Amino acid sequence: MSSKEIAEAAMELPEKERLDLARKIIASVAAEPECLERIGEAVQGIEDVVTGKVTGLSESEFRDALR
Repeated sequence: MSSKEIAEAAMELPEKERLDLARKIIASVAAEPECLERIGEAVQGIEDVVTGKVTGLSESEFRDALR
């Protein structure tokens, strides 16, 4: 199975399973504990936005924050 086929199959998974898979893949490529911790925090932040636990910024809010 090619990586493209795997990616296509993964995208058909339910959201929670995709997030779990993403977490596992990221953990498998990051070796340093500090990296793993920061990646874990980033994945948790993504999950919080995806699940509606927190609200992401609108495009205009994002652009204002960059200024």
